[in-house]
Amino acid sequence: MGKKIIFHLERRDQHGSVEKRTEKVEMDDAVGWKFWKKRRYVVAIFAFFGFFTSYVLRVNLSIAIVAMTKSSPEDEAEFNWDSKLQGLVLSSFFYGYISTQVIGGWLSARIGGKRVFGIGIAVTALLTLITPPLTRHSVYALVTLRIIEGIFEGVTYPCIHAIWANWAPPLERSKLATLAFAGSSVGTVFAMPVCGIIVEQLGWASSFYIFGAIGLVWFAFWWHIVTDKPEDDPKISQSELDYIKRSLGNSNQQKTISHPWKSMLTSPAVWAIVAAHFSENWGFYTMLTQLPTFMSDVLNFKLEETGFFSAVPYLVMSIVIPCSGQLADYLRSKNILSTTHVRKIFTCVAFLSQTTFMILAGFTTTSTSAVTCLAVAVGLGGFAWSGFSVNHLDIAPQHASVLMGIGNTIATLPGIVSPLITGNIVQNKTAAEWRIVLIIAGTIYLFGAVIYGIFASGERQHWAREKNSDDLKENSISAY
Repeated sequence: MGKKIIFHLERRDQHGSVEKRTEKVEMDDAVGWKFWKKRRYVVAIFAFFGFFTSYVLRVNLSIAIVAMTKSSPEDEAEFNWDSKLQGLVLSSFFYGYISTQVIGGWLSARIGGKRVFGIGIAVTALLTLITPPLTRHSVYALVTLRIIEGIFEGVTYPCIHAIWANWAPPLERSKLATLAFAGSSVGTVFAMPVCGIIVEQLGWASSFYIFGAIGLVWFAFWWHIVTDKPEDDPKISQSELDYIKRSLGNSNQQKTISHPWKSMLTSPAVWAIVAAHFSENWGFYTMLTQLPTFMSDVLNFKLEETGFFSAVPYLVMSIVIPCSGQLADYLRSKNILSTTHVRKIFTCVAFLSQTTFMILAGFTTTSTSAVTCLAVAVGLGGFAWSGFSVNHLDIAPQHASVLMGIGNTIATLPGIVSPLITGNIVQNKTAAEWRIVLIIAGTIYLFGAVIYGIFASGERQHWAREKNSDDLKENSISAY
C-alpha cells in the first residue's frame, strides 16, 4: 500500500472568492533506499554535483595563486603579483558573475533551468582548461578570462529555482534545495585540499586541466538525465508525478510568466532576503577567496596544510546544510513552527553565531583556535541556507528564479568588493590587519540578522497569487 497524501486546496476565482476542497493522492513509498526511483531526488543529486563542479572551478584559483606568487628557497615565484593585483585577480570572476544573475533567472523561467544551468557550467569548464596558457601570456588575459567565467556561472543559482518551482513539493523545498546547495560547500571541501596536493605535486596548471575535465563529464550526464519538468521525465512513476503536480497545485502550469516587477522591487519580504543573502555572501566570499592566504600569512601553514585546513570550515558546512534542510522541513510538516518562524530562526541564529565566531577568530592566538572559530563560523552558515535561500519559493514560487537573480546580483557585490578591501587592508600580512577583515565580516552578519528578523516572511505574497488557480495551504498537508 502506498502512503495517501491529503491536500487542502483553495481556488480563487477572478472575483477573489475562495473555494476550499480536499483531495487525496496515493504516493508510492515502496522504493525504500532506491533513491533513483524518486526522480526529484535524482534531480537534486545531479544539481548537487553541478554546484560541486561550479565551486571546484571557482575555488581552484584561490589555492593555485598561493603557489603562483610565492617563491621557495629553490625557485623564484612564477608571477610577481603584489597583494592589490592578487585582489584584482581573485575578484575579477565576480565582475562577470554579477552581470547575469537577473537574466539567468528570467531566461530559465522562459526556456527552462536545465539548459541554462548546464550550459553555464559547461562553458566555465571549457574556459578553465585554457586558463594556464592565457595566464602565462598576461595577467590581464587571466582577469578577462575569469570575468567571462563569471558571466556563465552567474546563471547557476537563479536558474536552479526555476527547476525547483516544477519539481519540489512545498514541504520538501528545504531538503531538496539544500541538498543541491550543499554541493557548493562540498566542492570547496574537495577542491581546497585536493588542489593543494595537485599543485604541490604536479604544478599549479594541472589543477585547471583536471577540474575543467571534471566539469565537462558532469555536463554530459546532466544533459542526458535531467528534465525541466517532472512530466517530461520518461522514468518518473505515475504516483510520484501525481504527488508533485497536486502538491504544487495548478499555478506552475502557466506557460508564460508575467513578473510584477514593481511589486517585487517594493516588497519588504524580498529585500529581507536580499539583505540576508548579501550578509552571508560577504563572509562566505571573504573566506572563499582569502582563507588560504590568511592561513599562509598568519598561521604560517605550508601549501598542502593550507589546502587541508582551509577546507575544514566547508566540511562542517557540508554536513550542516543538508541536515538543516531536513530539520526545517520536519518542523514545518509537523506544524511545530510556521514557515516564517523556521526561515527567521534558522537565518538569524546562524548569522548571530557567525558574528560571534568570526570576530573571535581575529583575536585568537593559536592556529588551532583560529581554525576552530572559522570552522564554526562558516559551518553554522549552513543553517541560513535553510532560511533565506529557500525563501523565494515560499513567497513567490513562480517568480523564484528572478527573485534569486535580483538577490544574487546584489549579493555578488561582496565577491567584488571584499577581496579589494582585503588587498588594501592587508599590506604587511600581519595578524592585526587580518583582524580588521574578520571584524568587518562579523559586523555585516549582524546587520543581516537584524534586517531579516524584522522583515522576512514565509507566506506567499499577495502579488504572487494567481487568479483561477489552486493555492496549496502548505501547513495543512497530512499523510496516512
